[in-house]
Amino acid sequence: MADLCDPACLALTELVANVVRHTPDRRAAVLMTRRPDGRGVRVEVTDTCPRPPLSTAVDELSEDGRGVLIVGAVTDRWGWTPLPGRSGKTVWFECDVSKEFGG
Repeated sequence: MADLCDPACLALTELVANVVRHTPDRRAAVLMTRRPDGRGVRVEVTDTCPRPPLSTAVDELSEDGRGVLIVGAVTDRWGWTPLPGRSGKTVWFECDVSKEFGG
């Protein structure tokens, strides 16, 4: 599972940066789990901001607005769900073990 470290770390960094930038209280809960089939990891970041994660980059030279594009590029799946009964959401991603590494 060592081949998952770089993409998972990059995606997690982007999601936490989004919390710091877009969530008023700058608080989040992070859950990292090994998938039940042992073939990858799932990471969830839960915050109190109800707005969905969106790409806001409109200029190719812009330094902002590409977080979810990066998450989508380096992970196998990602998505988000609103929190039931309260303000906030969970953004998640999964990274699979590469087949060439025995996954």
